[in-house]
Amino acid sequence: MPTPLEFKGQTASEGFAAGPLWMARNEAKLSYQPKDTCEADQQALIDAITQASARTTELIAAAEGDAVDILEFQLAMLEDDTFSSSACDLIEAGLNADVAWREVLDAEIAGYESSDDDYFRARAVDLQDLRDRVLAALTGTDMQTIPQGAIYLADDIAPSLFLSHDWTGGGIALRDGSVTGHVAMLARQRGIPAIVGLGAFESPEAASALLDGDRQSLILAPSEDLISQFKLARQQFSETRKNAEKFADKPARTADGTAIRILVNIADPAEVETIPVTHVDGVGLMRTEFLFALATGLPGEEVQYLAYKKVLDWSAGKPVTIRTVDAGGDKPVDGFTETETNPFLGVRGIRLALKNPEIFRVQIRALLRAAVHGQLKVMLPMVSVPQELDEAILLFEAEAASLAGVGIVHRMPEIGIMVEVPSVAILPDRFCRAAFFSIGSNDLTQYVLAAARDNGQLAYLAKADDPAVLALIGKVAEYGARQGVDVSLCGDAGSDTSVIEKLLATGLTSLSVAASRIGLVKSEIAQIDLRKMP
Repeated sequence: MPTPLEFKGQTASEGFAAGPLWMARNEAKLSYQPKDTCEADQQALIDAITQASARTTELIAAAEGDAVDILEFQLAMLEDDTFSSSACDLIEAGLNADVAWREVLDAEIAGYESSDDDYFRARAVDLQDLRDRVLAALTGTDMQTIPQGAIYLADDIAPSLFLSHDWTGGGIALRDGSVTGHVAMLARQRGIPAIVGLGAFESPEAASALLDGDRQSLILAPSEDLISQFKLARQQFSETRKNAEKFADKPARTADGTAIRILVNIADPAEVETIPVTHVDGVGLMRTEFLFALATGLPGEEVQYLAYKKVLDWSAGKPVTIRTVDAGGDKPVDGFTETETNPFLGVRGIRLALKNPEIFRVQIRALLRAAVHGQLKVMLPMVSVPQELDEAILLFEAEAASLAGVGIVHRMPEIGIMVEVPSVAILPDRFCRAAFFSIGSNDLTQYVLAAARDNGQLAYLAKADDPAVLALIGKVAEYGARQGVDVSLCGDAGSDTSVIEKLLATGLTSLSVAASRIGLVKSEIAQIDLRKMP
């Protein structure tokens, strides 16, 4: 019997899959036959882009939720002549059509891949997807077909390939990838098991494999004992998920009857299309970085207004907390952010917004206009001193006066702050002008423990249940209760069922969680008795 091999990664989408391993085809083997003239090569590229656009339109028609937004983003990029014009210029300079297209796209991809932030690296996969679909059309190559029930192994996977495959019984194992990437998000939405960050290794085609979300691993040639453990864990997982679904549409309450607010985190307006508004108490965090990562450049006021309005319309009057652009640091945005030697401690979040008021004012106007469509709350990221909050409020007041002056309907929303920097958590009373506080457990943990959250070697330190982090969370919760100021937590810790009891023990009564975790979080809360807390 072959010796079992186990490769550890990160669980991007929970679950279990067993089946043959199927490895991605090497697309580098695509071969293009150059045309006789430069003009013919240019036309061949234009035709290939048109074909790829048509295929993307077909996928959009069959997609829903987040998938639609991802594909529409790709279609917009295909229809924008920026890439095609640059490639045609290179063809005129003497390059073949395939080389020219690859060179233009690879340069753009490199810019996204150089980011230290998972969100922006996820956009690189979109660009790789576009590049490869056009190359496939240019060379007359069919898209690869993955056998049903197989565990797909690759460095990464394009959204279009993910969306065109029936994953029933199968799963995804990626050597690279990201837990916040688009495919990871889609996999969680559809309940497809996915492990990322497995690292480089070789494996025989069609090897028997287990994808184990609990162990965060891919197991090849498993022994009978490992198969038995896998089956038991899979059965327990299935029972847990089935039980959790019973809680999804019910109010969250602890065993002693304490009501806990459960809000939802979203990164893209399209996500609300798959979230029943009756399952949550509102949106605790809407990130706006997705708007600022568009290939078409910084978003205008109307683009932002429509995105915010979409979520407020969905919310049916429940509160929607939208965070102003949290760019900078590990989230670069072309034309906005700066290159720094120590980005986590640099010009990021509210610091960057205040330094670029001409960009910030556009977002403020969009938010003020959108506020009339629901219960909008605006949250400022990376606030460190009260002066930053004061300056932001002045900008909101100035833009509100400007809109009033020209008769544009608007409303001033509540303005609160993220609690990510220890200076806020230590002395929250300094920020008395904040209408509410929302604790960003990811950044707060990295700053308290001096451990960069994107450094895999320090993952053992990046835990929000560290006593020092919990003490600061408790300090903010106590301040909120004493002063009647709303306090919530919107970081990843709120979705981690192993940490929830400790979070509630600090005095928190409001959590904003990932959409896929709503039922599980409510189920966990129902088992907690706060009367028995020390």
